[in-house]
Amino acid sequence: MKQLLIVFLFCIFFSTSFCQYYLRGEIKDVKGKLLPGVKINLFSKGNFSYASGSSGSFGIPTNSAIDTITLTLEGFEILKQAVDSKISQSFILKPLPATASLMRNKLTSLTKNLSKEQAYSFSAQGESYSSLVENSFIPAKLYPQTGFSLNIDRASYSNARRFLNNETNVPPYAVRIEEMLNYFSFKSSKENSSEKNFSCNTYITDCPWNKTNQLLFVNLNAPKLNLDSVPPSNLVFLIDISGSMDKPNRLPLLQSAFKMLADNLRERDTVAIVVYGGGVARILNPTSGAEKEVINKIIDSLTASGDTPGEGAIESAYRSARETFIKGGNNRVILATDGDFNVGQTSEKALEELIIQQRQYGIYLTCLGVGMGNYKDSKLETLAKKGNGNFAYLDNTNEAQKVLITEFTKTLYSVANDASLSITFNSDLVKEHRLIGFDNKKASVEDSTSELEGGEVGSGHSMMAIFEFTPQE
Repeated sequence: MKQLLIVFLFCIFFSTSFCQYYLRGEIKDVKGKLLPGVKINLFSKGNFSYASGSSGSFGIPTNSAIDTITLTLEGFEILKQAVDSKISQSFILKPLPATASLMRNKLTSLTKNLSKEQAYSFSAQGESYSSLVENSFIPAKLYPQTGFSLNIDRASYSNARRFLNNETNVPPYAVRIEEMLNYFSFKSSKENSSEKNFSCNTYITDCPWNKTNQLLFVNLNAPKLNLDSVPPSNLVFLIDISGSMDKPNRLPLLQSAFKMLADNLRERDTVAIVVYGGGVARILNPTSGAEKEVINKIIDSLTASGDTPGEGAIESAYRSARETFIKGGNNRVILATDGDFNVGQTSEKALEELIIQQRQYGIYLTCLGVGMGNYKDSKLETLAKKGNGNFAYLDNTNEAQKVLITEFTKTLYSVANDASLSITFNSDLVKEHRLIGFDNKKASVEDSTSELEGGEVGSGHSMMAIFEFTPQE
């Protein structure tokens, strides 16, 4: 009888020790967005690690009914807590302060001490194309200082030109004036190619639409780097080869553009190529810029087909850039697409959060847009800004040459990050003022936590801002 009892107890112990559980769950951020790629460690598994899938969910077999889970993701606080393996779990990761700041709504311009409610009430006509709130006149005595971002989208002039040529349905009034203006380079009279500091010129003229007002032009010029002295580049060409790119003004144009760019690369520069169309693949491992024949051969071999898994492609390109990261170098992903993402995360907000996570590695993003019809300007503009980079539209080989040859250092080499400029008016001389252009999105104006977003300034970058003001009588 005693022996039977021992056998019975042993069977219970044995079955309990090897009982299989399946710990299931999902991981989100504080806004409810599912987080892929989160590193998962269970105490019962020792040093063995798992990761959440592309949907932010996971399933892990375990012998422990009660376990301890540790979740780790770049830019977020580490989460460690006990879990019940018998039930599905939901976890929320809190962003680190720096990440939380990046995830806030950003303002293109900001008047000091002016509340968001006041800014909104000043805009009688409030909303326009892309839900922009136009800057209104502000009394200089109460609000003398206005700041604005130096992040300029140079694609807008091309959009307006395409509209006039009946090539797009985006009307000229949908383009912010500072973006059209800053497509061109206005050279400062003090410009010096060897100058190490920024230069700024201002001048005042009459306002053509209001004889009682005047216009203040502010022209800022960044120092221009010498190409021979710039640090080595670690570039990843991220090229859309999906079916929508199968037109002469899309993939063939990009092939010509990237070969132009390759001709400017030096031996100490490296380039990798990631493509996406029906799937994602790295078709060129990091290669010296001196291997132009190899690079050009790969570029020439590209053909367009398949769907557009943009989310996975972006993650793959950044992963490639991190693998060959050059400390103190120019690390940059160059995304070239018609913007038609239709697999994975496709909304502006989701793509924005994806790029915010990636920019923390110190890798810049340049976006090159091509094509008409389903070309998504807003998505590429969002990606470029959140990726601490720049954005250009290529509609022909001349434009490609301008962006990638004539303005080569301006496009690819940064001299300042998160840069903004503030202007302070003397209320004894100025009654009221308004910044023309640099309009904010309605959502940013209404968000009490939004802040001014600085921009990347490229080598030799030239920009122009205009204020309209009413002089004191």
